[in-house]
Amino acid sequence: MATALLTGCLAGTGGDGAATDPVVVENPLMYVERPLLFDENNGMLIGDNIAEPAGFRPGARLFLKNSAAPDAPARDISSRAFTSPLRYDVKDLNVSFDGTRVVFAMRAPEIEGADEEDQPTWNIWEYDTTDDSLTRLISSDVTAEEGQDIAPAYLPDGRIVFSTTRQRASRAILLDEGKPQYAALEEERDVPAFVLHVMDADGENIQQITFNQSHDLDPLVQDNGKILFSRWDNAGQTQNNGFNLYQVNPDGTGLSYVFGRHSHDSVSGDTAVQYLRPRLTDTGRILTELRPLESDDFAAIPTTVDTSGFVEADLAVDGSSGSGQGALVSGLSIGDGISLGGNYGSVSPLLDGSNRYLVSWSPCRVRLVNGDGTIVNCTADRVASAAYEAAPPVYGLWLLDAATGTQRPIQRPAEGRQFDEAVLLRQRSLPDFIPEAQYFDEEAALANDGYGVLEIRSVYDVDGLDTSPLGIAQTADPGQRSPDNLPVRFLRIEKPVSIPGEEVRDFDNTAFGRSANQSMREILGYVPIEPDGSVRVAVPANVAFAISVLDDQGQRIGARHQNWLNLRAGETVTCNGCHNPGSGVPHGRPDASPPSVYDGAPTTGVPFPNTEPGLVDMGDTMAQTWARINGTRTLSPNLIYEDQWTDAVAETPGTPFTLSYADLGTEDPILPECEENWARACRIVINYEDHIHPLWDLNRPVLNEAEEQIDDYTCTGCHSNQDAAEAAMVPDGQLDLSNGPSPDEPDHFKAYRELMFNDNRQILDGATLVDELEPTGEILRDDETGEPILDENGDEIPILAPINVPPSMNVNGAQASNRFFNMFRAGGDHEDFLTPAELRLISEWLDIGGQYYNNPFDAPAD
Repeated sequence: MATALLTGCLAGTGGDGAATDPVVVENPLMYVERPLLFDENNGMLIGDNIAEPAGFRPGARLFLKNSAAPDAPARDISSRAFTSPLRYDVKDLNVSFDGTRVVFAMRAPEIEGADEEDQPTWNIWEYDTTDDSLTRLISSDVTAEEGQDIAPAYLPDGRIVFSTTRQRASRAILLDEGKPQYAALEEERDVPAFVLHVMDADGENIQQITFNQSHDLDPLVQDNGKILFSRWDNAGQTQNNGFNLYQVNPDGTGLSYVFGRHSHDSVSGDTAVQYLRPRLTDTGRILTELRPLESDDFAAIPTTVDTSGFVEADLAVDGSSGSGQGALVSGLSIGDGISLGGNYGSVSPLLDGSNRYLVSWSPCRVRLVNGDGTIVNCTADRVASAAYEAAPPVYGLWLLDAATGTQRPIQRPAEGRQFDEAVLLRQRSLPDFIPEAQYFDEEAALANDGYGVLEIRSVYDVDGLDTSPLGIAQTADPGQRSPDNLPVRFLRIEKPVSIPGEEVRDFDNTAFGRSANQSMREILGYVPIEPDGSVRVAVPANVAFAISVLDDQGQRIGARHQNWLNLRAGETVTCNGCHNPGSGVPHGRPDASPPSVYDGAPTTGVPFPNTEPGLVDMGDTMAQTWARINGTRTLSPNLIYEDQWTDAVAETPGTPFTLSYADLGTEDPILPECEENWARACRIVINYEDHIHPLWDLNRPVLNEAEEQIDDYTCTGCHSNQDAAEAAMVPDGQLDLSNGPSPDEPDHFKAYRELMFNDNRQILDGATLVDELEPTGEILRDDETGEPILDENGDEIPILAPINVPPSMNVNGAQASNRFFNMFRAGGDHEDFLTPAELRLISEWLDIGGQYYNNPFDAPAD
């Protein structure tokens, strides 16, 4: 008997299935059965949190049924693996392409009394139906326990892609940086980040292929061989944070965004949904489970998305509007309310051309808030009534026919149990095999040195609009635009700092400074932007990075880049230009971005107008031309400009300049060995106490031609709360840059707080500094009567409040800190007080977030 998709209580479900359906009769089925867990204190159902993928729900078991018929017997497959049955957990089933094997994640029972770091980890296991064998794929206990391994999926060559906290390549890079090896926390700093790795079928040759700073989950091998997965975009706490669909080749090349970044409100404006567990369908669309990060009922809305034609729920790849996603079942709701259509958990397509799915489904059930706990079926009136609340779900297994809107039972539900993750063991076609990328010539040399190549056609191309002053080609022509007046000059490559767990380095959150939104950041280096806005630069491989476009002072132009990029060794990634984060124009997906607005060189063999002759190919950018003649540019710790393009016979070349750390009178933010050789592991690490604060106390005598001191620009000479005789004084500009801890936050120097936080205006009261107060316009009144309270002279008593002094600096960047920088610009009160190299150092520090520390191992241990 087919059961229509109606609401109902547990007693109302049932049916015989379809005994003649060959899919139901001939193919075995595997699924997970687990108990529902309830809080011992309040009796509430314990839900789950996608942001914590290693969550452990003991009591699960893996079962095999010889067929999908409801009365087919089920056999426990997994309990043989442990001596303590029923206290382990199982999840993430994936079927081999020949239909004979299932790979999955399983975690052993907890060890009573052991610390968290000593508890068992999630491991990858495989069950083979041909010989009834159950095997942990990584045989070595030591290797198996190196990380939490989940979400495995078969690749067409027999290897396995999975999500894990191993972070193998990232840990090796930490050693290169002079840090210990550890699994970095995701950007909320709660749990280690899960990223994608591949391994051989026997668990050997484990390699990291993605380098996100938050989780990469749920890999799906598509028919074209690419791996589709759910990525948690969480860089810099941006507005559109969430799990979106990305894809990557099995060797880690070709990473690109696919779908969902601006679609988290596509189901409900009140509940942000995440794009999780992608699956193939018969129609070519991708099935995904839409649900919030946290759930108390494990419910999702199964939804198909057209990833080939759309980049967002309502935006096609060609930029037109439309509908790119649709719920598999209508009438479902998500969030805090009760879904009249019941709740769906996992969904697995049969892929037999019938548009049918194995689903985990619970009917809608409610109970009286103040009743005796009796569970009844849902009606529209009961769902709308405040007298009823949702009852615990009862997830059984069903065969959903999406075309007819009917379901047939496969495994009948039971109170307190959850039947989930059903998969059919059925042969299917192998996906295309994508071989590992091969590199030659310069790319091979870069790969050998551990670099990839970032190529940008023009940073003036912003979402398909030419933002250059005269048009890109005209702006690049020194005969039309002086090189000294080019608005963009350098590209900065920034790297997120891997944050360790407390067991590795326990430090206080004050280490992040004014804001933890950008976490900690390092700088990989700088490269000049060519006159046409193009860039081609070698970037260290296997690290996440972001880019910033800079002016001639080294200050970021525009908003922060808030999506992590990465390159594999030898890989070249090309983009047309830049993206405005406030724009809805798709970006990060090659087939969905607007076409390039820059055609490059108009003719082969003819140099760019008014530039030195060179080997120019039609369509090439200046960066591509330079690389072909001189090799791809490399990063530098310094901002070095030399006009290497202008034909000096025809036009005046640009004025060369250098903003170098060698010109600082204080400590460099780079290691000594990196000053002469900027290698792959070199980093610019700026800590406030080490690199910014010493600027304020640096001796700055002003000498005349006779080398006689005529003035003193030392910052703390005026910006201090004491004069030379150590008597109290009001700091100039109400800005105290002197030494010592802040009374507001002892972990910070008071100068940092003065620069970054609102402060109170102060005056001298005799020999003491006190807050200056001003009337608020309100008077003191009796709390009960509201009548004014008078002083001894019978006068009303005004309410006074401190006068606010806004901060001079802003963590949003140098160009958001004009209150500070305007003092040092031409005509400013402090012109020439700081050197260009010092202003560059302050600018880059603010651009990356103005953190107090940018190395967790430099911060004091808690």
